[in-house]
Amino acid sequence: MKSFTITKNDANQRLDKFITKVCPTLPQGLMYKYIRTKRIKINGKRGEISTRLNVGDVVDAYINDEFFVEVAPKYDFLSSPVRLNIVYEDENILLVDKEQGLIVHPDKNEYRDTLIGRIQHYLYDKGEYKPDCENSFKPALANRIDRNTGGIVIAAKNAEALRILCDKIKDREIDKRYLAVIHGVPKQKSRTLEGYLEKNEDKNKVYLSGKKTDNNLTIKTRYNTLASKNGLSLIEVELITGRTHQIRAHMASIGHALLGDGKYGKLLPDKKLGFDKQALYSYKLTFDFTTDGGILQYLNGKTFTVKKVWFVEQLFGDAHKKLF
Repeated sequence: MKSFTITKNDANQRLDKFITKVCPTLPQGLMYKYIRTKRIKINGKRGEISTRLNVGDVVDAYINDEFFVEVAPKYDFLSSPVRLNIVYEDENILLVDKEQGLIVHPDKNEYRDTLIGRIQHYLYDKGEYKPDCENSFKPALANRIDRNTGGIVIAAKNAEALRILCDKIKDREIDKRYLAVIHGVPKQKSRTLEGYLEKNEDKNKVYLSGKKTDNNLTIKTRYNTLASKNGLSLIEVELITGRTHQIRAHMASIGHALLGDGKYGKLLPDKKLGFDKQALYSYKLTFDFTTDGGILQYLNGKTFTVKKVWFVEQLFGDAHKKLF
């Protein structure tokens, strides 16, 4: 038998979700049986699978000792270097300027050095993240960007902040803007593009169509041309919808592929010019709440900007002064 006292970071979870996290080796079917037969209780009483846990609740798990075998803690995030470019930080959130080439979460090819690993390592060293004191929460990312896209990523230091951030992103109450360099000069300085996107998982590539089908998703991309020079243009992009590779594929579909984009553009000529990574950066973020922001309400109306984007000054000189 083992008891768990629900902390602030555990609260508002369903009982079954909590048990899955704290006892990951317990088979799901057996867990449901134990809840049903009152071998897993909340405050000494039977709980339902969908019962939401509150701070201070005590969850008693009367289950076999084999599911409580304790292993000496091994924190994978400690293998990530503590190297971060912090745009903003407070007790609830962390805004990090992710470098291009760094993956946000582990995948089959990279597990050691990830953005979330660096953030958890950083907070661990500061004493703000103590895994031994947490039942189920880990500092987590509220948004993500592609490996080869740089810019602002939002991390939550506690469960309440994560819940609010995810809701605000879903409800489009956090405005994110991108800078990109494209080939050519758009005929229309500003335009809202619309289309339909379908992802091919095997090729990790998306395909655009002008016709809606059961397999594709509606996309909308708004851009504004800021400067043009030497056959290239600097644009600011707003994602009205947020889909995989949306900016890269949408701009390429109208004949203006991103500079350095090997998937939707022509990388070889760009590499000869010295550009082997896509010129795309999530450079500005504004908290624009239209509903209550809870513990994050103090952020409403605030804008955070990456002050130096590598390709802006390099290709367009003083254009960066107008942006920042």
